[in-house]
Amino acid sequence: MPSESFDIQVKNREAQQLEPSEVAQLIVEVASDKLAADIVMLDLRDLAPFTDYFVIMTADSSRLIQALEDDISTALNHADLNIHRREGTAASGWVLLDCSDVIIHIFGPEERDFFGLERLWARAPQVVRIL
Repeated sequence: MPSESFDIQVKNREAQQLEPSEVAQLIVEVASDKLAADIVMLDLRDLAPFTDYFVIMTADSSRLIQALEDDISTALNHADLNIHRREGTAASGWVLLDCSDVIIHIFGPEERDFFGLERLWARAPQVVRIL
């Protein structure tokens, strides 16, 4: 469950529509609070027609992947935001949550290296990187 400070931030924003950058930042904050590793927020606005931001993170176990998915989903729900599509499973080492303007990738370490999203989208500016 997201921390109390995130709940307060979301409640303060509920009356207004969040910008995609604010949604991505909220996801980064929840992921950081829940101990995701190597969190990256990529700005894809000038590179991809299908989304504005990727938020990519690593979780060292399927249990943490599931916890991150649950906490991010809860935070998005509290902000009145929908997940339009979900792919993967915690057991597979990769979960994708598509919020339209923001796409969230939660990877196990091996899966993140294999898919190499940062290499594929190397031209995308890194807005945030938390190691």
